[in-house]
Amino acid sequence: MTALVYEDFGTGRHREASLIRHALGSVHDEALVAGLAGGIGFMYFVFEYAGHPPTPTIVAQAHPDPWVQVALGRLHIPYEATRSAKPRWNRVEAALDAGAPVFCTVNRSGLPWHPPAAMAELASADPYVVVVVGYEGDTFYVEDGADTPYAIGREEFGAAWSGHKEGRHQMVVTTGKPAGEPDLDAAIAATVSRLTGPVLGNRFDVNFGFTGMEKLAAQLRDTRTRTGWEQRFATPETFAVGAGRLYSCLEEEGTAPGATRPLYADFLDLAGYAEAAELFRASGRQWSQLAELARTTGSGTDAEGRRAFFDACADLVDGALALERDAVALLPAAR
Repeated sequence: MTALVYEDFGTGRHREASLIRHALGSVHDEALVAGLAGGIGFMYFVFEYAGHPPTPTIVAQAHPDPWVQVALGRLHIPYEATRSAKPRWNRVEAALDAGAPVFCTVNRSGLPWHPPAAMAELASADPYVVVVVGYEGDTFYVEDGADTPYAIGREEFGAAWSGHKEGRHQMVVTTGKPAGEPDLDAAIAATVSRLTGPVLGNRFDVNFGFTGMEKLAAQLRDTRTRTGWEQRFATPETFAVGAGRLYSCLEEEGTAPGATRPLYADFLDLAGYAEAAELFRASGRQWSQLAELARTTGSGTDAEGRRAFFDACADLVDGALALERDAVALLPAAR
């Protein structure tokens, strides 16, 4: 067996920031890594697939730029990112033999330690990064947030590695030591740009940043059109999905608790922006309050109760948005 290239496992507040931190030898603070990778953002869509209830999705962290490559770039750590038509196991093993962990983009639902995805279409479209940290014959050892690495066979891991179309067989491997100091200013400027927009430069930009928050609040309050939450989530089944997704997207899935805002506030403290940090902490409390409201509101809530829930959520979104606008105004890239 190739020895594990490191032995510090488990997730702090943010899974992907922890993966990067461990792969670099745990020499960096989790908040620093998260902030350099992009920290916070906001993306809001409601996806509709035949045979499934509407599925709201919020990405509260930096998106869509890849966390690993962005973090390594702002840490000035050289790396090689490659993709191939088929798995290059010899490259994976060579990197591990040289002591370098391998970041791989996979289809999360293809990993046996994750429960089967309720919506395969959504799961396969979502890039999910894990780190291969060792191997023994045809068994690979993968870090994915647990206190110890998972063992998985070559064929099974290969299927998951093939499952995300845009990241098919992508691997990222560091190739050297840092060549400069962490680029805090570039990271903060990118966060400001991501929140104030445009992000993609196309018609979907309305779903990102502050305009995405405004759209979410408006659809929560909308009582007239089919895109409003009152009509979209009018049955116990659809309401349970909508409320459940609010909770998971703000506290668990692709985020740190509080929509990643408290973790980003810690990064701003490190960067010397304490006043903006406190505003983002307050915003994080708003997002967590919304998530808790979603978690504790039962699927059997009647129409009047659902209307009160949607209005309360919209007010919390408005409160978070106001705090974040004030925070961004204090950051240098906004001046």
